[in-house]
Amino acid sequence: MFVQVCLYFYCKCLWRCLKFVVRKLTGQCELQRICYNTKPGAARTMKIEASLKGSKSKRLQTSVNVHPDAIEKTIDDIMELKRINPDINPQLGVSLQACLLQIVGYRNLIAEVEKLRREPYDSENPQHEEMLLKLWKCLKPNSPLKARISKQWCEIGFQGDDPKTDFRGMGLLGLYNLVYFAEWDTEVAQQVLSDSLHPKYSYSFAIVGINITDLAYNLLVSGALKTHFYNVAPEAPTLTHFQQTFCYLMHEFHKFWIDEDPLDIMEFNRVREKFYKRILKQLQNPEMALCPHFAASESLINM
Repeated sequence: MFVQVCLYFYCKCLWRCLKFVVRKLTGQCELQRICYNTKPGAARTMKIEASLKGSKSKRLQTSVNVHPDAIEKTIDDIMELKRINPDINPQLGVSLQACLLQIVGYRNLIAEVEKLRREPYDSENPQHEEMLLKLWKCLKPNSPLKARISKQWCEIGFQGDDPKTDFRGMGLLGLYNLVYFAEWDTEVAQQVLSDSLHPKYSYSFAIVGINITDLAYNLLVSGALKTHFYNVAPEAPTLTHFQQTFCYLMHEFHKFWIDEDPLDIMEFNRVREKFYKRILKQLQNPEMALCPHFAASESLINM
């Protein structure tokens, strides 16, 4: 343990000495070198984030945690601290601002998603009930719901006659995502639902949607989705970006499930874990952008 601690501080000191030498040779600080030599997107933003967090300056370390309204002033503080003339380097401020908007936005998105996840479904809340009924109407427009408490809910993949009990794991976040999928890309959602009822590949659409919400949530809080969001969101990633990502993951998992040709639903955890690892591997590529836009597909199953 002592040797590891010594090696850590040695490498840290060596790295700072190297940065000092490079600055003297190039006349540019690390932030300048990143912005000038790395194209916009995840590669640049993640390097800027690591540089700020790893700085010996507390002001730079805390710059990734500022309020969005304070970003412009934070950029001015960074330029002053690094002794960079904004008149000579006007593009640097613009590049840093774009990166900070993404970094701060990602942190705020986690907070927003977490708030929804922690809010339980309340059948006494008219807004919650309205969203649940909208889900049914989007997925089954030609089949009126006969009663709020009904076995019909099983037709779209809930476990019982009252869906409120199925949202406990992901709270309102699960409902928000399912409704967004059903409303934003109705044809795809209806086709996925139809395919999920096929006896050979049968699974519960709504329950799997809540499970994929959990998968998307874990990708978000672990930081794995930074690659995707920093590549697709020019400024701060929003809840809409997260919901579009859920739609993509739901659609891709559906295709993956069929390709895996599971024996039955008991293989769900195995297939889910394999799918999760595949997405993680894709997100390790700094150029990766999970496409949130997909056209409605024809049935994936040869009936």
